[in-house]
Amino acid sequence: MKIRTKEFALRIIRLYSALPKSTEAQVIGKQLLRSGTSVGAHYREVTRARSDAEFISEIEGGVQALEESCYWMELLAEAGIAPESKLAELMDEASQLTAVLITRSKKAKEKKDGRP
Repeated sequence: MKIRTKEFALRIIRLYSALPKSTEAQVIGKQLLRSGTSVGAHYREVTRARSDAEFISEIEGGVQALEESCYWMELLAEAGIAPESKLAELMDEASQLTAVLITRSKKAKEKKDGRP
């Protein structure tokens, strides 16, 4: 996951670099750049969590950043700024990462609550 979230961030950076220089593209792109690159940072913090609560908080922060990234990519596509075909694989990866992090969060909550 450490490598996968870092690769996601690198792909977001490359996408941002390829966006048109219009104001709209740059404003949305910068939002995507922030959220997309923060996923890996949240995951790195997860690996150093000192408690179950901190672990869950960081995992959920990563999920939030992924959801936000999907929103910005949807806007890029629906506004006609970037072709949906260019965004499809990246959006799929965001969905897969979201599923993994949600599963880890649920398991951590169950453990914290003493459920099997």
